Amino acid sequence: MRRIGIAGDFSKGFLLFCYKSFIFAVSFFLTNTATSWAADKIAKIEVFPPTPYEGYIIYESLAIFWLFIISLIVIIRMKLREIERIQELGVENEDPDAPVLR
Repeated sequence: MRRIGIAGDFSKGFLLFCYKSFIFAVSFFLTNTATSWAADKIAKIEVFPPTPYEGYIIYESLAIFWLFIISLIVIIRMKLREIERIQELGVENEDPDAPVLR
């Protein structure tokens, strides 16, 4: 008697899982259908210009932008290493035996 109760509880959970999966699949299909229909109705906006020359200018500008960003990162890294090197030398510490100019 007890085995039937355990199997019955398992089958109820399994059927509930299948029901939820079916509802999810149907709602995903309907959402996908609705959005694809709406996407066909919207006018397409061109992001890049159709001529190759203007496209070349855009890609060249992007390349220069990223080279500038990378060079800034390299310069900042170099400056931080220089600051660490100066701090290791102890240059900012005051020497008590240094002569005082009056």
